Amino acid sequence: MRKRTKINIDPKYILVIIVVACVVLMLVSFKFQEKMTPVRSAIGNVITPMQNGINKVGAKIAEQIEYINTVKNLVDENKELKKQIEQLSSENKLLQHDKYELENFRKLYDLDGQYESYPKVTARVVSSGNDNWYNTFIIDKGSDDGLAVNMNVMAGDGLVGIITDVNKSYSRVRSIIDDASNVAGTFLKTSDGCIVSGNLSLMNEGVIEITDIKGTANVKDGYAVVTSQISDKYLPGILIGYVKDIKRDSSNITQTGRLMPAADFSKLNMVLVITQVKDSEDLEEMLSK
Repeated sequence: MRKRTKINIDPKYILVIIVVACVVLMLVSFKFQEKMTPVRSAIGNVITPMQNGINKVGAKIAEQIEYINTVKNLVDENKELKKQIEQLSSENKLLQHDKYELENFRKLYDLDGQYESYPKVTARVVSSGNDNWYNTFIIDKGSDDGLAVNMNVMAGDGLVGIITDVNKSYSRVRSIIDDASNVAGTFLKTSDGCIVSGNLSLMNEGVIEITDIKGTANVKDGYAVVTSQISDKYLPGILIGYVKDIKRDSSNITQTGRLMPAADFSKLNMVLVITQVKDSEDLEEMLSK
């Protein structure tokens, strides 16, 4: 078999040939301009539609690229806005929480001023019962903080309940709305006695029971009821609530009604604990007089 001979041409020569050919074509086109007109027209008729098509395709591609870039920018901006909204939402929740905490402290401060003679500590409610009302709940203070059983607890505008169990770091409170709660009270305006009894079924109406009011007592709706001197566990003079729906029993011997508590038992968050237990010996001495 014969071997093929490879022809190696220097690239410089190829470039020179191309340049010479271009120059020749330019000279021919310039010299024979009139004769080349039909050729240019024919070539133009072929190339021009192609150029127009290429221009349209290019414009479409440019539009699509611009659209894609715009969408991408919008997506990026949307992500950034979402981050800012989440951050603002989080900051707003913190501000709302701080505002709520400030309102609670302000209320407790006002309540503390109303009962200056009683020593008190602030405690936070950490858990409650399974129902919608705080008939029993846990606070974050215990014996290590000086708390003891039978200490009175306040919130809102008055009495909340009493401590029934104490551990080192927490305590359990039974509120006045609990079915097992009975508080000896007195009408602030007339000094007539009564018994305030917890009733969870009535709390859906925002009230509890008030009984054992003398038939001769001149009490009216809206009168304030405070804890009585004769209460064995509750310190005297603490606002319990306001009476409503007073009516006489069929015997006319006693009157009954309902009481709107001074504290809001649907959303207890912070409370004041009076760090003083009523002295039963003093009570017995007072009753014996």
